[in-house]
Amino acid sequence: MAKRRKTFTPKDEASIVRQDSEASEGTVEVQNETTSVGSTTSLKDDGKMKLIALAGIIALIVAAFFIYKYAFKNPKEKAAANAIYKAEAQFARDSFALALENPGGGFDGFLDVIDKYNGTKAGNLAKYYAGVSYLNLGRHKDAISYLEAYKAHDEVTSITKWGALGDAYAEDGNLDKAVSLYEKAAATEDNDFLSPYYWKKAGMLHQRNNNNAAALAAYTKIKEKYGESSQGADIDRFIAQVQ
Repeated sequence: MAKRRKTFTPKDEASIVRQDSEASEGTVEVQNETTSVGSTTSLKDDGKMKLIALAGIIALIVAAFFIYKYAFKNPKEKAAANAIYKAEAQFARDSFALALENPGGGFDGFLDVIDKYNGTKAGNLAKYYAGVSYLNLGRHKDAISYLEAYKAHDEVTSITKWGALGDAYAEDGNLDKAVSLYEKAAATEDNDFLSPYYWKKAGMLHQRNNNNAAALAAYTKIKEKYGESSQGADIDRFIAQVQ
């Protein structure tokens, strides 16, 4: 007897298609889960690598700072402090020209200290010394240039820098600028010695410019706040002149 060939009905086809579809969906779900896990792991690895790289960069910056400070900056600061020594001694003797360029003994003058040791405390201080030296030598524009470049970090020179600039501008004929700088010097710090000194210079310059009201205000500050100073001893006489 001949065997009957089995035929598939539409119902059978639908069943097989459905089974194949379910199997495919299961495979896709597994693949998606695997991809998701792989992506999460990859992100974690990338984040870890970025943190490691950042930590490495920070470590390099810190190392560079200490190398600069201890291997370069500190020795340079020491060398600059030694180099300025003789120029300071000449400055103290009022030998301003020698202090600027040739203090003797093979030492650097202020101008060389500025050039060779820029960025050091002594190099900065040399700018102040150079400005005051040029002021005493009558080179007012040079004095202004160096004094303006100086960055004051202490109570005294943060006052006297502005006072010296006031002197330089006054000698250069700019009296309005000068008086504003005297007032700035007087008000920068509350100093019992320097503040009344510069208030009096400001008052006298105002008086010279026939600005009696401003002169009176400056003199009154001395009387009320610095009456015990040397400027306060005869301030009533100055007040009487502008009332």
